[in-house]
Amino acid sequence: MPTVGEIMTRDLLAVEPSTGLVEATAQMHEGRVGAVVVLSEGRLVGILTERDVLRAVATGRVSARVSEAMTAAPETIEPGESAGQAAVLMIHGGFRHLPVVDGDAVVGMISIRDLVRVSVDDEAPRGV
Repeated sequence: MPTVGEIMTRDLLAVEPSTGLVEATAQMHEGRVGAVVVLSEGRLVGILTERDVLRAVATGRVSARVSEAMTAAPETIEPGESAGQAAVLMIHGGFRHLPVVDGDAVVGMISIRDLVRVSVDDEAPRGV
């Protein structure tokens, strides 16, 4: 099984806690991503996911700041860990995105989609 570092996305979108929720959501939409890391002075303080945005909208907090809607102090994983370990953390934690850190630096993001891609990489689509 590959390591997290071999399959993670390295091109990250990051926002600050003071960023408006609408602005952060627009960046997620433009970047076609389901989550962004939230950095304060270069340090990971949270993650903002589609689920966080949905919860904020459903509770009438559209004008909120990212800090009010994000998941603070998210679970993380290191690039040398196995993809299987990432899957276990995500399944048991009930989330689909996991920031990848090397020391204090955020170096990537791994998603359930990345893990599924690895598991079906050798499969051909139906009808092909």
